Amino acid sequence: MAEMTRDAIIAEARSWIGTPYRHQACTKGAGADCLGLVRGIWRALYGEEPEKPVAYSPNWAEESGEETLRDAARRHLIEIDIAMILAGDVILIRMKQRGPAKHAAVISGPDTIIHAYDRHAVAECSLPDAWRRRIAYAFRFPLVEA
Repeated sequence: MAEMTRDAIIAEARSWIGTPYRHQACTKGAGADCLGLVRGIWRALYGEEPEKPVAYSPNWAEESGEETLRDAARRHLIEIDIAMILAGDVILIRMKQRGPAKHAAVISGPDTIIHAYDRHAVAECSLPDAWRRRIAYAFRFPLVEA
């Protein structure tokens, strides 16, 4: 497989903008949640997904308290230091200060992200300081230049 470019990742993420939010979905134009967006980008750029997630409730992280999203990302993406985040990287955000990371977004610029968020379509928006402070983990897609 050839090296993947950041521009290709961002272009694919942007092609999802306007896709309605649908819990557990991952179909461009029809519906996606934050994990579905990342899964859809993977499929478009790398082919078949390496694993399918099990069914999960909207409050799955609060129920288990485990870092399920982080653990899945570690199996397929390359973990990087949060200080090294670049466009095209994936961040995982804690929605509660001490809770597990349960929201994923793709960095699209120094202060912008592309993400699917409950009751919103996939959108590119600014990364609020409150969310920036809650970035728990950062990952790079495979074969992307540093």
